Amino acid sequence: MCRGSSVAIPDYQTIMLPLLNLTEDGQEHTKGDAVEHLSSKFGVIQTEMEERLPSGQQRIFDNRIGCS
Repeated sequence: MCRGSSVAIPDYQTIMLPLLNLTEDGQEHTKGDAVEHLSSKFGVIQTEMEERLPSGQQRIFDNRIGCS
């Protein structure tokens, strides 16, 4: 879990099953669909969504769901 957040961003393993469940309907889903669904499910707020990896190159949440 990401330290320093009021609500920690879930780790990759925690996010993966809900992400896979989102895709089980066989429909195409955009990155935005996934981000909206998962951030809502885990209660991640907008300020947390903007947190970046120490490198500053990618948002932590995007990294956790495997999006560039």
